[in-house]
Amino acid sequence: MTDPHRIPTDDELKVASTLNVLDIEGKEIPFSSLFANQKTIVVFIRHFFCGRCQEYVEALAQVPRSKLEDLGTSIVVIGCGEWQPIKGYLEKTGFKGAIYADPTRKVYHALGMDIEKLATTPAGEKKRSYIRSSILSVTLSSTWSGPLTNPRLIGKQGNISQLGGEFILGPGNTCSFASRMQHTEDHVEVDDLLKALEE
Repeated sequence: MTDPHRIPTDDELKVASTLNVLDIEGKEIPFSSLFANQKTIVVFIRHFFCGRCQEYVEALAQVPRSKLEDLGTSIVVIGCGEWQPIKGYLEKTGFKGAIYADPTRKVYHALGMDIEKLATTPAGEKKRSYIRSSILSVTLSSTWSGPLTNPRLIGKQGNISQLGGEFILGPGNTCSFASRMQHTEDHVEVDDLLKALEE
């Protein structure tokens, strides 16, 4: 199995840097611009209707802005769906940073996030602390806040089996931390992400 913490190669970073993501208005933004001038925590979530990823982004939203400023960084989130769900996702999660979309998943694949699965935390493995609700509760909640409340967004949420990950990128085409999800509840603990930033 490929090491989920493998740092992308220079060639992989070069390829990723040539790609674009979409902002909240659907405008193409160079992926490389997100981390051109400073270290940036780039979080790749699954699809925009994923309740577990929503819980994670809510946890990211609790990181004080002053803490990020002290560390000289920012957090950006990228989803694998279309750009239209971004506005509602920001409102739902309370996240104050920027969220982008990569509907083609080219950036995901360029950085080695090739796993597609729907499995949850394996038996015997401790669940991450950001997971606050049962699988039934989170499924009902994400169904309600997603397709039921916003039927016009059905089909725009992204590939439901795509897994994401976390990277610390920049300044420029450099990467100091990488973690690719191995199942649907496998985002890095927020505290561990911030510690990695300080190393």
